[in-house]
Amino acid sequence: MERETEPDQTREYQGDSTAIIVDRPRLGPQPSRPEPSRQQPRRPKHVPQRTCVACRDKDAKRTLTRLVRTPEGEVQIDPSGKRNGRGAYLCTQRTCWDKALATPVLSRALKIEIDQAAREAMIKHMATLPEQSGTTARNR
Repeated sequence: MERETEPDQTREYQGDSTAIIVDRPRLGPQPSRPEPSRQQPRRPKHVPQRTCVACRDKDAKRTLTRLVRTPEGEVQIDPSGKRNGRGAYLCTQRTCWDKALATPVLSRALKIEIDQAAREAMIKHMATLPEQSGTTARNR
């Protein structure tokens, strides 16, 4: 499709041939562009949810503590939440840790019998936790 052009200059070349040199093309009226909306609502960032194996409450992954069964068969506390192995999550409340250690829910979630060394490490970690968190008080 060719555009209409305005001749700006005319030059003569050898003989009768003439060439038209165009500096600017002549275009018709352009449709107006829609203005970008200045404040588009942003999508909320995805927050992964996990369930506490003791109280069965769902919460953000980062607020729960992950316990992992490593490929070697050890049970460890995983503060980073990125270790390889089968994981289970517990709330940051002492009552959930008591229940997880007293009942077989943690062993069932990790699909392994928890040895005494891992149990002692969990009791030691449980001692640093508050009795009941002020943000997520559970009435059970």
